[in-house]
Amino acid sequence: MNNRREFIKKMSKIGIGSQFIFSTPLDLIANNRSKISPNDKINFGVIGCNGMGWEDMKSILKNSETDCIALCDIDDTVLEERSENVEHITGKKPKLYKDYRKLLENKDIDAIVIGTPDHWHCLNLVDSLNAGKHVYCEKPISNSIKEAEIMLQTSIESKKCVQVGQWQRSGGQYKEAMNYLWSGNIGKVRLVKAWAYQGSYGWVDNLKDSKTPKGVDYNMWLGPAPLRKFNKNRFHGSFRFYWDYAGGLMTDWGVHEIDIALWGMMAKNPISISAAGGKFAYPNQNTDTPDSLQTIFEYKDFTILWEHFSGIDGGNYGLDEGIAFIGSKGTIIVNRTGWEVIPEKNYRDGNKLYMKEVSRTTFNWEEVQNKYGNALDLHTKNFIDGIKKNDPSILNCGIENGSQASKVAHMGNVAFRSGSKIKWNEEKSNFDNSTANDLIIPKYNNGWKLPSL
Repeated sequence: MNNRREFIKKMSKIGIGSQFIFSTPLDLIANNRSKISPNDKINFGVIGCNGMGWEDMKSILKNSETDCIALCDIDDTVLEERSENVEHITGKKPKLYKDYRKLLENKDIDAIVIGTPDHWHCLNLVDSLNAGKHVYCEKPISNSIKEAEIMLQTSIESKKCVQVGQWQRSGGQYKEAMNYLWSGNIGKVRLVKAWAYQGSYGWVDNLKDSKTPKGVDYNMWLGPAPLRKFNKNRFHGSFRFYWDYAGGLMTDWGVHEIDIALWGMMAKNPISISAAGGKFAYPNQNTDTPDSLQTIFEYKDFTILWEHFSGIDGGNYGLDEGIAFIGSKGTIIVNRTGWEVIPEKNYRDGNKLYMKEVSRTTFNWEEVQNKYGNALDLHTKNFIDGIKKNDPSILNCGIENGSQASKVAHMGNVAFRSGSKIKWNEEKSNFDNSTANDLIIPKYNNGWKLPSL
């Protein structure tokens, strides 16, 4: 058992970052596309083309009935590269925009992919829905609790398909693990552990402010965030370590793993939340979010424990990331490399095992894809099917699930930032703590306004 878990631990390090595990050569996508009548195609536009925004669009373009006709980004270098990428796949150059509002005026666009930093998601999504577009939005769906609520209500009223990029919901190993959990075989679940230990994650050099790079509209990148001079650390990629734009590991990896915990337990908002941690790994780094954090979400008859650590790979059960449902008769462990069940002993009946062990059959990303398929491709295909049928109810991770996971993750950050155990009032949609309540609604700047219901 120990040797097997050590093997799992080593293999789980293969292809952990989403941008790498989903990367597909452009030639392969282009060669596999069939000729489809323009009248039968779903036309996409992308807002935020760096990183996962582009990976999502590439995945969508694996479906011949889709096309990418417009790109928007505040960085000319990114726009030029992605324009070439789209032309390589589709044979046609897309229209290019620096202001997403101009892109949304394009009546030929049916659906939008949102890959901007988290602090932009609410405005991008609400404006896209108001323009009559379907939306695929990267996780976390929001950068605050209030935004999650606004986005949920706006999406429901629009009756458009809104798929959230929590693609683990489309992964076959997660579905199998959930079905086993719901069978009741592991008995009463009292604790769910969710975690992300990321050894190479979160470390940046302290950099001084500098001139904005040529071709970058930094004021537009900041948008509703506080006005600041350009700093490379607050830009592409590492922006997520600053409260102005994101919520650190909690809302990056956390929404993925907490989403599965909520799915398995059929749970929504917790009763109370407490958190402890800090910048323990990199105390002198000029970032904001904690690199070490443990958060307890209390529910009526179970708890969810979230843990994240930067600079450490050795996570629970020998896995860098995952979710464990700990029951009275056994524990289900599931992550991106597979799932398994570890049985408990019945000490009142001769130390017999309550059940047979369910051994893991996949140990790395390649094996998972061979057995279940590419989860991102399944996720985007599910979105396309939702658009074709005009049926949001068939989405694997619609706005209800995306909003809920984001909300709970932000509650964890609020508990940490307020420095106290906080209780959630379901009727009033607030906490029993004034400091915590001040963090529910974001403060928009630079003339941008929080959308209203």
